Amino acid sequence: MNGPVKPQFLLVPRARAGERLDSYLASCPELGISRSRAGRLLAEGWVTVDGEVCRAAHRIRGGEQIEVIVPPSDAVDPEPERIQLDVVYEDDDLIVINKPRGMVVHPSPGHHAGTLVNALLYHCGTLSSLGDEYRPGIVHRLDKDTTGLMMVAKNDAAHESLAHQLRDRAAGREYLALVRGVVLDEQGIICAPLGRHPVNRQRFAVLTPGEGKDAVTRFRVAERLPGFTLLHLSLDTGRTHQIRVHLAHLGYPVVGDPVYGGGARRLLEKQGLPRLSGQALHAFRLTFRHPRTGDRLTFEAPVPGDFQAVLDALRAAQPD
Repeated sequence: MNGPVKPQFLLVPRARAGERLDSYLASCPELGISRSRAGRLLAEGWVTVDGEVCRAAHRIRGGEQIEVIVPPSDAVDPEPERIQLDVVYEDDDLIVINKPRGMVVHPSPGHHAGTLVNALLYHCGTLSSLGDEYRPGIVHRLDKDTTGLMMVAKNDAAHESLAHQLRDRAAGREYLALVRGVVLDEQGIICAPLGRHPVNRQRFAVLTPGEGKDAVTRFRVAERLPGFTLLHLSLDTGRTHQIRVHLAHLGYPVVGDPVYGGGARRLLEKQGLPRLSGQALHAFRLTFRHPRTGDRLTFEAPVPGDFQAVLDALRAAQPD
């Protein structure tokens, strides 16, 4: 995106009361967007109704003021690309990938090629058609610089089953994060609504109740290290940047996080510790039921080498 995009403001006519919000937005000629694009803008927090983030199925009453930011969409249909993948598991219905740091999951403005979707289209041939054309097969996402396990659907039946398991919390996603500071509580639950930052719309922030979407992160201390803590985390919800924003909000930012890290990477460098090439956040365990057989499957992936090197150095520096 080249510079900030100005928001557009709409006043909902009383005669449109009762319509779905995504349908209303798609009908506004000044926006020039499809219903599916409206749904994505709503899901990503680019739309507020009287200052609140709402779902696509929200019914408008008439008289509300809607603020919409439509970022430029220069994405193109993804093409298969021969990119090496770390395949953890694969069958006719799904594939489990250990995503490397630096790989974007799907095409988006500024990222037309080299994404996980491009690689999967080459490797698998076909993926689920549910969702939109830029994200075939993608059931859940990881941030560009978050490493670890992702499940991807090859057909629509598998996609529907896996997405349903995520919504019902029947599928488990567990993470390891190295954070700055020594977390005193052995475990805890972070319940703090998230939404687009009110000033910097490229970032997310904890908002007051009623303004953002509910977000719940569970954590427990896996290991306390000199000046840092290794946390084990799981998600009850899957908001964009959820773990990173929640931990920064508590005052324990993820080491190496370029957006919310608050200089945690520089602290490693000052202490002469190994260099991280990105943020120390890794999706290490994935659990779900196979969409065809119903078998319970669990997969694990070790943390990347640079992440492990930092942990080893911190352990070596631990006082006896």
